[in-house]
Amino acid sequence: MTTGAILLIGASRGLGLALAEAFLRLGWSVVATARSAVSPLHAMAADHPALEIETLDITDGEQIMALADRLSDRRFDCLFVNAGVADAPGSIADTPLDDFARLMTTNAWAPLQVLEALGDRVAPNGVIGVMSSGQGSIANNRGGGVDAYRASKAALNMLMRCYAARRADDSHALLLLAPGWIRTDLGGPDAPYTIEDSIPKLVEVILAQRGRPGLRYLDRDGQSVPW
Repeated sequence: MTTGAILLIGASRGLGLALAEAFLRLGWSVVATARSAVSPLHAMAADHPALEIETLDITDGEQIMALADRLSDRRFDCLFVNAGVADAPGSIADTPLDDFARLMTTNAWAPLQVLEALGDRVAPNGVIGVMSSGQGSIANNRGGGVDAYRASKAALNMLMRCYAARRADDSHALLLLAPGWIRTDLGGPDAPYTIEDSIPKLVEVILAQRGRPGLRYLDRDGQSVPW
């Protein structure tokens, strides 16, 4: 398998941490971000010299631009934004405005700020991706629930559509990845999938997009998710 370099945004725990480890084991160089200076990601760095860690709060636009400046002379084969939050579990009527704003900021606004600032650091045949969710699918929403989270991921999907539309002739692969319900701190203990059985599938889907221009909304098996 061809190796390369990935910039992974949001890798301090859960899926992000597991993705960083998976790419390192494949021989990739990894620049990964965490919000704090102490995290499981930092502990992992001792065993992986190909791992570099940057501190970033994805909701802080000034920090995003500072990271872009620090990486101005770097080039990556993949930029993937994993950072997100998933609380506010009830209906929109039960969701305080502050919680709704935080979900929208973290899950929709912030990833696109990263892409706008750092997308040009990705090789022309590379992948620019974000972690979406099947719950962001409007067509598949037949049961409701977790309204604010669904809305934030649907907004993310729309903003990626906008990003792609402004770059109709761009050679990058653009990916919205719906990983399924996975047992993490974010997904909770009732999720049917484990990190161990999910990460190989997610990495395979990401790597399969290299050299394939255009936007795709795909699940863990590489199948299209209805918008």
